[in-house]
Amino acid sequence: MEKSIKKYFPIFALPTFLAFIIGFIVPFAYGIFLSFCKFTTVTDWQWVGFKNYTRIFYVNGQLDTTFLHSIWYTCLFTAVTVMVINVIAFAIALLLTKGIKGTNLFRTVFFLPNLIGGIVLSYVWLMIFNAILQKYDMTIVTTQWTAFWGLVAVVCWQQIGYMMIIYIAGLQTISPDLIEAAKIDGANSFQMLSKITLPLMMPTITICTFLTLTNGFKLFDQNLALTGGNPGKMSQLLALNIYDTMYGTTGWQGVGQAKAVIFFIMVALIAVLQNKMTTSKEVEN
Repeated sequence: MEKSIKKYFPIFALPTFLAFIIGFIVPFAYGIFLSFCKFTTVTDWQWVGFKNYTRIFYVNGQLDTTFLHSIWYTCLFTAVTVMVINVIAFAIALLLTKGIKGTNLFRTVFFLPNLIGGIVLSYVWLMIFNAILQKYDMTIVTTQWTAFWGLVAVVCWQQIGYMMIIYIAGLQTISPDLIEAAKIDGANSFQMLSKITLPLMMPTITICTFLTLTNGFKLFDQNLALTGGNPGKMSQLLALNIYDTMYGTTGWQGVGQAKAVIFFIMVALIAVLQNKMTTSKEVEN
């Protein structure tokens, strides 16, 4: 049976491999090529070399800080949401694995926001935020920081339930015998958490950290619907900044593509670094 599987494996894998090549590798490679071209459609390109990459930061000889602002703004947003989402999701998962009544109901309630689309969710929260802030003569886009914390609140509210489910699955893999042995040895709750639960949960923490990290950097729909980048493009995250460059400025498609390449490299490096750091903790423990 095993020999038959090995023999016919390439035949069954070929359609998926071809789909991956056509649907991902080719567009990805062509996108990198277009970042070195001036174009309005993908067929009328004109090679310009690194001109698109220089135009990211300089417009008509003057420094353009819009993209740099979106980079640090996105990094700050991602750092805050990764911390908030994972800490709260892990805390809720701990509570919901203690055998309290109504556990299944609470799990469902916390997970429900993840089922709502980002655009719809953002419009609902936009009405709520503006209804509250109008009492103080403000809106969600009065400043970049009201927009920032509005985005943080919406994203955390949506993603905490999903990460909670993953943490619950991880907690349920921990052997009750280890917990019981620790209690017999006189370990308190904090010692059991720090010496047993967290080390054994590192594979799950790696997954959740990776997901929240990449989700934070890639966030687009909530940013578009909730703030639209206002005020004055000061609340633009990277994905929205690239979109605005590609479709909001005539003749800047190549520059937008160059930004997308930089965006990919940056997120890939950060994700790989994060994965190595958390995975190394798994090995140590």
